[in-house]
Amino acid sequence: MESKIEVISTVKIQYSSDLYKVVDALNRNLKDRDLMFGLALDKDDQNKAIFTIYRT
Repeated sequence: MESKIEVISTVKIQYSSDLYKVVDALNRNLKDRDLMFGLALDKDDQNKAIFTIYRT
């Protein structure tokens, strides 16, 4: 069984310590719509975060 993950959108935003709560809520509530959300710190600027939406 092959799993295909497609990037729908990526945006760079100002980092906040509570951003993970938003991503967690989105993942919990929208997984049945084949959506997944990711959050990572920008390697070049630790004050920015990369927010990505995926279709699974």
